[in-house]
Amino acid sequence: MHTVWVRLNAVVFFGLTVLLCLSILAALSKIGHTSRYQPHIHKLALKNMKSLKNHGGVDRALLSFDLHADMNPAFHWNIKQLFVYVVATYATPTNPKNQIVLWDRIIESSDPPKRKILKEENVFVKYGLVDQGAELRGEEVELSLMWDHMPLTGLLYMGEQKEGTASKFVLPTEYQ
Repeated sequence: MHTVWVRLNAVVFFGLTVLLCLSILAALSKIGHTSRYQPHIHKLALKNMKSLKNHGGVDRALLSFDLHADMNPAFHWNIKQLFVYVVATYATPTNPKNQIVLWDRIIESSDPPKRKILKEENVFVKYGLVDQGAELRGEEVELSLMWDHMPLTGLLYMGEQKEGTASKFVLPTEYQ
C-alpha cells in the first residue's frame, strides 16, 4: 500500500525529530552551570607600560600584563572550546565607553587540564590599546578577563570576570 518513498520519508523525519529533541535536551542541560562554576581568576594586572605614543593622530599604548586564571571550572560535557580574551575598558570625553581586546587565546576541551590553567607572566599585548583620537593620556583603564563558551550544541554565551574584581591603572599624562 505505501511506497518505499513514503516509508523512507517517515523514517528520516522520525530520526530528525529525535535528533532535535536530544539537541534541545543537551542545550538545556547547561542551564545553571555558568553561575555555579566560574573560572578562578587569581591575578590580572598591568606589569609594564612599554610606550604611549601618538601616531597618525591616534594614541597607541603598548603594555604587558600578568595573568593567572584557572579556566577548568568553565568546561562541561557540552563545551567544545573557550575563547578567552583580556579587555581594556576606558572612557574619553568623545566616547564614554571604549572596550578593546588586547590579548586572546582559544582553549579546547580536549586540552589537558594543565593547559586550561593560564599562568602568563609579563605577556606583551597582541593588539595595541589604540584610541580613535588623541585622548588616552591620563585616562584610567580597567583590565578584565572575558570568555565565550562555544558549545557542541546550543547557543553561544559569554562569561566575564566578576564585577568589581578587575584591575585598574592610569595611563601616563605625557607621551613616552
